[in-house]
Amino acid sequence: MRLALTLAAALTASTALAGGLGEMTEEERAAFREEVKAYLLENPEVIVEAMTVLQGKEDEAAYQRDIEMLKANAGAIFNSPDDWVGGNPDGDITVVEFMDYRCGYCRKAYQEVEDLVSSDGNIRFVLKEFPILGEQSLLSSQFAIAVRMLYGDDAYKAAHDALVTLRGDATDETLARLAQELGHDPAAVAGKMASDEVKAVITANHALATTMEINGTPTFVIDQTMVRGYVPLDGMRQIVEGQRNEG
Repeated sequence: MRLALTLAAALTASTALAGGLGEMTEEERAAFREEVKAYLLENPEVIVEAMTVLQGKEDEAAYQRDIEMLKANAGAIFNSPDDWVGGNPDGDITVVEFMDYRCGYCRKAYQEVEDLVSSDGNIRFVLKEFPILGEQSLLSSQFAIAVRMLYGDDAYKAAHDALVTLRGDATDETLARLAQELGHDPAAVAGKMASDEVKAVITANHALATTMEINGTPTFVIDQTMVRGYVPLDGMRQIVEGQRNEG
């Protein structure tokens, strides 16, 4: 604000002398630029103030854009039949996570999200399979989705927990052993992983993420706000409470 006022005052003075900005001589323009430069060098905090104001406006614009995208895509975000739903299905707050099994921050967030959902008791939790980190990510998501299609939601959750905590590489051989450990037919799971049905789920999630301008994991939708990146448990709880208070 001070920068704008100062520039306006300097401009007014210069135009008064020159009979209008467009009628400034080269010397007057040079003098005006030097005056502004000198002021900024003497008062650098004004630049910081102006940048802070600009950043605030950009953050608000981004927030409003997220709100608009959430409203326009609410059905696909919150109520896709292709997604596993946990926590309290009738909870007053829905938390949606776009996740990748090979993402270090998704793994870091895993137990904290589990704690958030279980300790709150009134959160509906939705998982979006969003593999973006290569072949192992894709294989892991294909495995989890295939297990859900073949064996149901409880089997999916067990597979999800195993995949997100898996040590070592996610290969065809590793996943075949995991299927057996979980009590499933490895051949049936492998066949379903390669199916068009499983591919369609992943393709739809990628398309939704593109629409929502999501390009990293984890990304959370917490009721009516988006959180792009990892947030510690206490921060997640604060966001949940903030959404409850707004509701």
